[in-house]
Amino acid sequence: MMRSAAPCHLPAPMRAASCTPMHAPLHRTVRRLTGLGGAALVIVWAVAAQAQSTAAWPTRPVRIIVPTAAGGTVDIITRTLSPRLAEMLGQSVVVENRAAASTSVGEEAVVRAAPDGYTLLMSGLTLATTPLLRRDLPYDPQADLAPISLVATAANVLVVNPALPVTSVQGLVALARTRTEPLFYGTPSFGATGHFAAEMFNQMAGTRFQHVPYKGSALALQDLLAGQIQMTFDNIPAAISHINSGRLRALGVTSLTRSAQLPNVPTIAEAGLPGYVMTGWFGLLAPAHTNPDIIARVQVDTQRALERPELRERFAALGFDPVGSTADAFRKHIAEEAVRMGRIARAAGMKQE
Repeated sequence: MMRSAAPCHLPAPMRAASCTPMHAPLHRTVRRLTGLGGAALVIVWAVAAQAQSTAAWPTRPVRIIVPTAAGGTVDIITRTLSPRLAEMLGQSVVVENRAAASTSVGEEAVVRAAPDGYTLLMSGLTLATTPLLRRDLPYDPQADLAPISLVATAANVLVVNPALPVTSVQGLVALARTRTEPLFYGTPSFGATGHFAAEMFNQMAGTRFQHVPYKGSALALQDLLAGQIQMTFDNIPAAISHINSGRLRALGVTSLTRSAQLPNVPTIAEAGLPGYVMTGWFGLLAPAHTNPDIIARVQVDTQRALERPELRERFAALGFDPVGSTADAFRKHIAEEAVRMGRIARAAGMKQE
């Protein structure tokens, strides 16, 4: 029967000729704590094992859950970032779409996942808005998810079906005020950026656009193109091809300044609603209690990926502004947006439909 090698830290008379060496710092720590009893040794070995496990992470593919449908803005951002992030991590990054219930199904799946770094979340404004709109939400995004990094921001664009007889924001406002029938706008989900963008527009312009939530941006755009709804406040990357082809008419962008992708489209603020700003944002998160070293590793690698010129050029071409942030800065951003969106939701009487 094969005998296991004796540890090298044993006294010479008890040490085998061939021994298993220990890592030097741990060797010294164990030697100092030998007199403290077995419990101390167990703690030392546990800490060492955890440190070795974290240092080795990741040893298998990492999954990023997208809580919206394929083809939408969150999906586009995630699939653009994931190959570069995989290069940094040295492991495959798999994107999984879980679209239902205003992103809560996908977000809850990450909340319930093991906090081992192998399940991450890419989400956006709904992290701040869903708790405002759902009293029965079975988790708290700010308490049950660990922010990693803000990844990108994107302006929305107000687009209408060309059959609607308006060519400007002011024309749309005038039409909405005179119609007996409401104008309908679609969004990727209840509580999405476009939902809050439209309700803030209603509050500032005195209009009464009616909300139609969909399961993803692509479905909302499909109905808009077919004339089933009249408008949407969608992210530029999702709508720009239809704008350029003339199938949709852009009236204004929701950002503070004009978009490089749509330089001839005014901001909504300059087109008639001074002070109007509503920008979408998207970031990476992990389950709460994920090892801080893993959070830091993903944050650093995300930042490095976002600094690569080819990724920045790709994001810019799609209409995204790459950001990259610390975990603490992203946590603060989510909290501030929850306060701002709360004011809009209360004024609009927004409730889960």
